[in-house]
Amino acid sequence: MSEIPLVDLGLQHRQIADEVAEGFARVIEENAFILGPAVAEFEDAFATFVGVAHCVGVASGTDALELALRAIGVGHGDEVILPANTFIATALAVARTGAAPVLVDCGHDHLIDADQIESQVTAHTRAVLPVHLYGQMALMEDIEGVAERHGLAIVEDAAQAHGANRNGRSAGSIGAVAGTSFYPGKNLGAYGDAGAVLTRSAEIAAALRALRNYGSDRKYHHPQRGFNSRLDTLQAVVLRAKLRFLDSWNGMRRVAAGRYDELLEPFEWVIRPVALEGNDPVWHLYVVRVPNRDAVLRALHEAGIGAAIHYPVPIHLSGAFRSLGYGPGSFPVAEELASQVLSLPLFPGITEVQQARIAEVFKGF
Repeated sequence: MSEIPLVDLGLQHRQIADEVAEGFARVIEENAFILGPAVAEFEDAFATFVGVAHCVGVASGTDALELALRAIGVGHGDEVILPANTFIATALAVARTGAAPVLVDCGHDHLIDADQIESQVTAHTRAVLPVHLYGQMALMEDIEGVAERHGLAIVEDAAQAHGANRNGRSAGSIGAVAGTSFYPGKNLGAYGDAGAVLTRSAEIAAALRALRNYGSDRKYHHPQRGFNSRLDTLQAVVLRAKLRFLDSWNGMRRVAAGRYDELLEPFEWVIRPVALEGNDPVWHLYVVRVPNRDAVLRALHEAGIGAAIHYPVPIHLSGAFRSLGYGPGSFPVAEELASQVLSLPLFPGITEVQQARIAEVFKGF
């Protein structure tokens, strides 16, 4: 019996293969490898898709968050509030600016607990960094209220929410600035590392374009220290081709998530993800919670099913951030989720037969 991967990008590639091949040939013919025309074309198209004025392509999602923070002036001596339940890149981006990550717990919906943000605001707090996790947006209205009361910037981590919206507003369009990733497995994925920063502000966009290019807006003119973090032109070709199909692929993800809901409903011990009121998720991941997670994961792997854990170690318990001084028990919900979460295969093109076979494994428990 064939294996079922966590992510299968085959359907996506087949739909865009000809366009990508033609685009690659054009880039090679024009020798437009760095910031070629395809980069600007994709930036314009993705900005329109999200509903912002500016998109600045960079080399990775981590770079996107770091440069987003730097572009609004975050640096040494500042603090940025973010959830303990996220991929480590979110916290690393803050640390790379010289600012201090300040963690808060999440709710059982996996998203940052907006009610805990205000108590962590100090005179050094410059920004709040909510993460739109697993394809679902954080409670942005509550976060906006805290930010407004304390004069804080909102920097969205929209890496897992391409096309998601909350009460009619798109992920990446709400804060002063947003960073996103186009890692291959994302809803909109490149053929390697890539990322982008989104903003409504022309001033922030100009700062970002300089920061990504050695701190320069023209060759050999460097009024500030910058970075080498530019979206590769070949990756822009891939992303522009894929963007045309993103709504369709997100629709397939929604259908697959609904199918999982039906297949897993008989198992009361499986806690299924729920879309929060006002949210229209894009199901980057379908994450369930089970009390005997490791045993279920082993059984899935033995059956040739590529399930995974997102994320097994909360930020505060990772060695990289032990110096923050948080210990076990600091963020009980994040720690509870880390011991229970299980991501099931989900990708455009997953079949009813594959999902039914995955559900069969749960019958053994």
